[in-house]
Amino acid sequence: MLKRTEGIVLKSAVFGEADLIVTYLSRDYGLLKVFAKSPRKTKSRFGSSLEPLTYSKLSFFGKDNANLPRLTQSDIIRPFHSLRDNFKCLINISEMLELALLFLPEREPNPEVLKLLLNTLLKLESDSSNRLYYLYYKIRFLEITGYTPRLEACGRCGDPKTSPRHHNFYMAHGMIICDECIESQDGAIRLSDGALKFYKSFSKWGLSNINRLKAPENLLSEIANIIDSHIKYIHGHQKPSFKKAFIKAYD
Repeated sequence: MLKRTEGIVLKSAVFGEADLIVTYLSRDYGLLKVFAKSPRKTKSRFGSSLEPLTYSKLSFFGKDNANLPRLTQSDIIRPFHSLRDNFKCLINISEMLELALLFLPEREPNPEVLKLLLNTLLKLESDSSNRLYYLYYKIRFLEITGYTPRLEACGRCGDPKTSPRHHNFYMAHGMIICDECIESQDGAIRLSDGALKFYKSFSKWGLSNINRLKAPENLLSEIANIIDSHIKYIHGHQKPSFKKAFIKAYD
């Protein structure tokens, strides 16, 4: 059965001498892997459409339970060339793509994540050096998929405790826990009150307004460290780093 959808290429893996296995974040099928026959033999537009980050209309053929349907057509909607040509930007984007590969189940539609990724890439085209876009993507992705760390108050007693200069975030619990509710501070990551207030405010901003937000570097680094540590703890290094493989392909 021929099926059609739209999607962004997350990665392409070589299969045999000239074939590819392409992984999309698609509109109607979520994380979708397809088999592309011989795109590496020519420099055709079809082959170009299989580059990571490319947003395309695609058609594929296969039964509903087929593990690897065959890609029959891929028409580029937006290539995002400039993002692939910017190596530093590409490193940061690879972390964004890795989230989908690590946390999204295959063949389960998640149009909200696709919309978030597409809109973030569009923003990065004009301002790829703005760290807030990358951080915002990670925070919103965790929110959409149900993995948001609890930073608004103590995860046990619910007390916001806004007066202390520092707060303790425990990765094993995925939350802030106040001194009265925790027996040991081993494994805690310190989070300043200023960083916590910034996070609460930042979480309420929309993607379209981020370019108006000015964040002190120290607060931005604190929040980025908490989010990255939380992500690493969740997936527990159970899968090899996609980031390394993604960057190696462009090295």
